[in-house]
Amino acid sequence: MPHRTFNVREAAEYLHVTEGEVEELVRAGEIPHEPMGGRVVFRRTDIDGWASCRVLGLECDGLEKFHRKTSARYHDLSNRHAIVPELMQIRFIEPALAARTRASVIREMADLASATGLVLQPDDLRASLEARERMASTALPGGVAILHPEHHAPYMFDDSFIALARTVQALPFGAPDGLTTDIFFLIASQDDRIHLHLLARICAICHRTDALDRLREAADAPAMFDVLLDAEEEILRGIAK
Repeated sequence: MPHRTFNVREAAEYLHVTEGEVEELVRAGEIPHEPMGGRVVFRRTDIDGWASCRVLGLECDGLEKFHRKTSARYHDLSNRHAIVPELMQIRFIEPALAARTRASVIREMADLASATGLVLQPDDLRASLEARERMASTALPGGVAILHPEHHAPYMFDDSFIALARTVQALPFGAPDGLTTDIFFLIASQDDRIHLHLLARICAICHRTDALDRLREAADAPAMFDVLLDAEEEILRGIAK
């Protein structure tokens, strides 16, 4: 359903905000929308890109607020609803990615994702990752990027998952702080209801814990997996307070 349109109520539910907040974004011209038959509608293709950029750009306070909202909507606050053990496996982690350029990172991350056995359309995934990066880099301050397709269409994946790689050499990837990137996540969400939740959770793990430093120090893929488990438990404890 990549070409579906939303009304205000549907857009609010999709974005995990109130209808009033959506209407305020429309009045401020901050969200892509268009008039149709005397009402405002939102194209999902536009909303997906806008929302992922907005989550990636949230400051810590805004990110925490968004993450609390999505956690409350789709998960309870116990450890059994942690996403790392549900959506990641050690074999989804590459501790020594050889890529040295932006293009080769995208290509090798797509290959890592395909190796999970959960990608039904490998060529579409790679093309969608490239399209998303052309729209705006998914690199964040701190040397991390969170790659994801331009559209998270259900036909592309057999199930949702998260992959992770650490490059042998840090490289320019368009981070807003102008520094290089060496930690790369790839979020593959089959269910569009949880896409933004996954994005916010990974952002929180990266920027509200010491996970990035520990990922760089980890000896191998099992150690990197343990780092993420520990960091997510810390995040979940914070949500429960």
